[in-house]
Amino acid sequence: MTASRNAQDSIATIIPTLRYRDVLAAIDWLCNTFGFETLLVVAGKNGSIAHAQLIFGNGMVMLGSARDSGFDQLQKSPNDAGGINIQSPYVVVADADEQNRWGLEARAEVVYEIEDQPHSDRLFSCRDPEGHLRKFSTYDPWSKRPD
Repeated sequence: MTASRNAQDSIATIIPTLRYRDVLAAIDWLCNTFGFETLLVVAGKNGSIAHAQLIFGNGMVMLGSARDSGFDQLQKSPNDAGGINIQSPYVVVADADEQNRWGLEARAEVVYEIEDQPHSDRLFSCRDPEGHLRKFSTYDPWSKRPD
């Protein structure tokens, strides 16, 4: 049995979820800095954001306010976990230099400078204001998918 046999027929079947202390600031930063688009924002209690969906091309990330729920005991913002990330979204872009410039203008913490890779892509990695790590690359793994 293949894994895709049980997947829904969807644009993307794996969607990263991230927790933030200030989800609205994260939404603004991601949209204004890198061109993500807000698809949905659901308000929670006491000014929190219960759920938000941002899209980038045919990809999506889901954001939520950090809180004291059972699931949130398993997932933290990197700033609440000593700056450590155990996963990071990989974002396929047409122009990594432009994304890098936008990140630098927004004072993103660039952790790996933009560079060419041996297999013909160009990439860099940065952290957002709450410490979430992202890699932006021109390499599109879907373009190498066997028929």
